[in-house]
Amino acid sequence: MSESFPRMYARTHRFTLGVPRSCTISPDGDRVVFLRSRGGTDPVTCLWELDVESGQERLIVDPRRIGDDGENLPPEERARRERAREGAGGVVGYATDAAVTSAAFALSGGLYVADLASGEVRALETPGPVFDPRLSPDGGRVAYVTGGILRVRDLASDEDRALAEPEADTVRYGLAEFIAAEEIDRMRGYWWSPSGDALLAARVDDAPVNTWHIADPANPDRPAAEQRYPAAGTDNAVVELFVLGLDGGRVAVPFEQEYLATVSWDAHGLSIVTMSRDQRSLRLLSVDPATGESSLVREDTDDAWVDVISGVPARLSDGTLVWTAISEGGRRLIIGDRPVTPPTLQVRDVLGVDGDAVLFRASGGDPTEIAVWTYAGGSLRLVSPDEGGVYNGQSTGGTLVITGQTLESERGPVVRVSRGGAHAHITSLAERPGVDLRVSLIRAGERDLATAVLLPSWHVPGSARLPVLMDPYGGPHFQRVLSAASAYSAGQWLADQGFAVVVADGRGTPGRGPGFERAVLHDLATPVLEDQVDALQGAAAAYPDDLDLSRVGIRGWSFGGYLAALAVLRRPDVFHAAVAGAPVTDWRLYDTCYTERYLGHPGDDPEPYERSGLLADAGKLDRPLLLIHGLADDNVVAAHTLRFSSALLAAGRPHTVLPLSGVTHMTPQEVVAENLLLLQVEFLKKALG
Repeated sequence: MSESFPRMYARTHRFTLGVPRSCTISPDGDRVVFLRSRGGTDPVTCLWELDVESGQERLIVDPRRIGDDGENLPPEERARRERAREGAGGVVGYATDAAVTSAAFALSGGLYVADLASGEVRALETPGPVFDPRLSPDGGRVAYVTGGILRVRDLASDEDRALAEPEADTVRYGLAEFIAAEEIDRMRGYWWSPSGDALLAARVDDAPVNTWHIADPANPDRPAAEQRYPAAGTDNAVVELFVLGLDGGRVAVPFEQEYLATVSWDAHGLSIVTMSRDQRSLRLLSVDPATGESSLVREDTDDAWVDVISGVPARLSDGTLVWTAISEGGRRLIIGDRPVTPPTLQVRDVLGVDGDAVLFRASGGDPTEIAVWTYAGGSLRLVSPDEGGVYNGQSTGGTLVITGQTLESERGPVVRVSRGGAHAHITSLAERPGVDLRVSLIRAGERDLATAVLLPSWHVPGSARLPVLMDPYGGPHFQRVLSAASAYSAGQWLADQGFAVVVADGRGTPGRGPGFERAVLHDLATPVLEDQVDALQGAAAAYPDDLDLSRVGIRGWSFGGYLAALAVLRRPDVFHAAVAGAPVTDWRLYDTCYTERYLGHPGDDPEPYERSGLLADAGKLDRPLLLIHGLADDNVVAAHTLRFSSALLAAGRPHTVLPLSGVTHMTPQEVVAENLLLLQVEFLKKALG
């Protein structure tokens, strides 16, 4: 008997196991190193190499063969995986030397270096559990962090010494602080110099940050875990930078703004990008590593907020700056100080520079599609397939790797490797979802919102009006509606349970330009809820004989959970039941960087927090509401649901709370993830009749 979809969805980590990822191309373009597990239900990730000319794959590191599946993790690695939403095990990250001849990685806190040519894997003794090992550019040394100490090991002599040690219990070197990892997408805390004789390291002091306690009520014999959590309006960690020479030198690199966003240290020099606390200013600074002195290269400002874009700053071969900026209503690629893309092409990120060719991702008129482009010699060229889809890419040494999928992709992303006239594929071993995808992408409502409508695979159009299930995320800077099959497997299964599933991206989501994103400034409630109603009505107009607007449920997780609860509180005339998973209910309890970007500092103006919060609306609830929350969640802490439940109880409003013991924000546990889907369907069917 085959497994049910919910069990397969959980076992395969949403059908992502077995998908190739984290590609690194050798400088000559002859080889591609990548990560992939050995099957679609295998959670242990291995390190592989592809020979571009022959198309042959070779297994370099299988953690099981070296007797370590990498699951005995140090706390720093568990925290990093939670921030990165990484659910797999094994070799989930690696770093190579500049020539891509060797790779360093950690398993269960142990340090390993693999020779990519021979496949020999060397285990190295260390004084403590290892986090984020990185080889020097020449491959002769490996740096790593243990216990907040930044250390360097010489691979020839085996000398292992500390470059920087914490001066207090709250200090650590070489690690990204919570805000950087969770909100700025900077997972790193140190960087090698191109010559390999020094490192730039972050010194993080959490002393100013409030201490919160994450308890485990199911195990009262265990003490609550302490966590430094910078809630909106409170102090962030203090982040400083130092150039640490292997000769023992230490040079401070001071900067004025609150957040360290990005670091780039290459043959063209050392650059850092910083951002102000109010996130209206972004500065690119050029740093002299010998003195620590910096000079301003450019400053971008915005009356709402600035965006930290992945991949910049970068440089052409002659040192010309590659950047992105908002101009004429669009996010544009900047070469030097000149925009080179039209304002209608919304640049998502810069993927890299190969010689003088800049590889980047962008969306044109359709925000559900993300294509890969190059800019070189004054010309723009589309390099991903011209069929609609979602694509990513890399280019080095004349070899181009394009990863992408369309609505017709059955087995997750396809990885194509091109070099000259030769073509190869990196095989995906992902499981097929086993659902008959029946999705239509439409533009709905007054604002032409990107909307997906999924009908049951067995449904005959016009034969019956189905209860509707809205399934949004709906929050800023994240899309659910994409021209990619993997975005809809769970939605199709939900539809096959008897619902018409509607997924809509409203204001705040990317791909439609800065104005569309910034419509949520100072109000995270009104625009996003209006747009869900607008999209629902637009979908019903497109499918008048298939959607029953007298039976509408809504479900979501994280911001989507917040939106689901918001919907039944403020628009019970439209939404008749809700499932709110890990919802933010009081924005004062969420972190500084995310919350203040949209709502400002609560000490300056509390009104946006009142307008966007849920607690004051508790007395309005008269629809069925299921609240779900992991008690070990350190991102949206369980206090959100518990305080909201208390407010509902005080107002005499019945509701249901499902606490998940030991579960974090990701809900990676297989049985929990499976049963969550089943319980939500049962609740919604009962609530909607």
